[in-house]
Amino acid sequence: MSWRQFVMNLDALDPATVEAIFSRFGASSLTLTDAGDRPVLEPAPGETPLWTDTRLTGLFSPDADLKGLCDALRAELGLAALPWHRIEALEDRDWEREWLKDFGPMQFGQRLWITPTGSEPFGADSGQMGSDPVGVRAAVVYLDPGLAFGTGTHATTALCLEWLEGLSLDGKTILDYGCGSGILSIAALKLGCAHAVAMDVDPQACLATQQNAVGNDVAHTIEVLGSSDEIRGPFDVIVANILAAPLVRFAESITSTLKGHGMLALSGILCEQADEVMAAYEPWIAFDDPVFREQDGQIWSRLSGKRRAD
Repeated sequence: MSWRQFVMNLDALDPATVEAIFSRFGASSLTLTDAGDRPVLEPAPGETPLWTDTRLTGLFSPDADLKGLCDALRAELGLAALPWHRIEALEDRDWEREWLKDFGPMQFGQRLWITPTGSEPFGADSGQMGSDPVGVRAAVVYLDPGLAFGTGTHATTALCLEWLEGLSLDGKTILDYGCGSGILSIAALKLGCAHAVAMDVDPQACLATQQNAVGNDVAHTIEVLGSSDEIRGPFDVIVANILAAPLVRFAESITSTLKGHGMLALSGILCEQADEVMAAYEPWIAFDDPVFREQDGQIWSRLSGKRRAD
């Protein structure tokens, strides 16, 4: 079946009101994106951030009454004319798997692989499954992020995966603070951790983490929490790939669950924010040198270190 896509800038319109009208006319999916060039980098935990210039895209079946939708938008929103918009035909695709076009098997360090569910790293017919091309036993995470953040394609996630791959994790416990898709905690379990706690305030992230844990046969060794109030430590390792503002705000809470001499990694931090974040953790953490990586014109950082002795 072919589809039609209705794209409209919201300008000053209330997103929830417009989404409700789209839904009433049969939208199969709704997506909010940035219509300008001012990405939101610092939403508060639990909030759904919006851009100054927000664009709404609705996916509709071929027989949807899009003329009626336009009429309803004008009438119910009191508009003489709609903001910029377009209606376009789309060829049929497997929309739930469309994200795979930009996501293939990726290697981090010597032995960690992240690969889309249904794919295999370095070729299923290579005769090397279970070990990478230099003969090291591979730890493979099969991932379907759903609506949650985290595939390994972003610099912040990649930096954390590389850090985990370089640790000796056998028998250790880990807290994944702001788990997104669960990629970091599941990778840690595949790398030898005995138990993981994955926490995220976004219900979609919790669902994605639970599903990915089942898909990787680690559901019995991971606990998924929807609130930081439920976290009970202490942990040998903590990784928090969120954003600078919440990292600073929750510094004492995060470090309070880390064992003495336990290992910590923080990411989701722009290079110019690194000093502020390190200062917030300095009473508890002895940091190594920051690691920086450029992506799409921005420089991201990973801050890692050990908890100081009490």
